[in-house]
Amino acid sequence: MSELALFIVRAGLLLVLWLFILSIIAIIRADLFSERVLSRVVEKNLPESVSSPTTGLTNVSDFSAAPGSATVVSTMNAVQTTLVVIDGPLQGLELVLDRKEIRIGRAPNSDFVIEDDYVSSQHARIQRNDDGWQIQDLNSTNGTYVDGQRIGAPVNITADMQIRIGKTIFELRG
Repeated sequence: MSELALFIVRAGLLLVLWLFILSIIAIIRADLFSERVLSRVVEKNLPESVSSPTTGLTNVSDFSAAPGSATVVSTMNAVQTTLVVIDGPLQGLELVLDRKEIRIGRAPNSDFVIEDDYVSSQHARIQRNDDGWQIQDLNSTNGTYVDGQRIGAPVNITADMQIRIGKTIFELRG
C-alpha cells in the first residue's frame, strides 16, 4: 500500500473515532439535561388556563340534584386511580394518581422517583384523558414498555397492562 493510501485510511479511522466519541457525549448530555429542555418545550406549549363554568350549586347535597351528576360520578369512579409496582426494587409500592399528570424518572423532582441506572431523568409521564390514563415516553434512552412492546407515542393504559420502566414493572389498579 502506498503512503498516501495509508494516510487516508488512518485519517478516516481517526475521523470515525471522533464522531463516535462526540455522539456518546451528545447522548449523555441529552440524558443529563433533558429536564431543562423538556420544561422549556412544555412551558411554550401550555394552553392558557380558562376558569371552569359554575353551576350555582354550593354544597354537596345540591350536586346530587344537578342534571347528569350520577353519570359524572360513576364515570370518575370507573377510572383506575392507583399505580402498583409488581416487580423490581420498589415492589409493593402503591402510588395514588391524584393529579392530571404524573412524571416518572430518576430526577428528584419527578412525581414517581425510580433510582435505577436504566431510567432517564425525565423518563415518562402518565396523563389522565377522557378514556382513562395514558402513558407517554419522554424520549428516554432505554424506552418505556407496555405489555412488552416499546412505545414511541402516547398509549392508553388499562388495568390489565404491565408497564416496564428500567427494572420496575407496574400496573394500573382501581
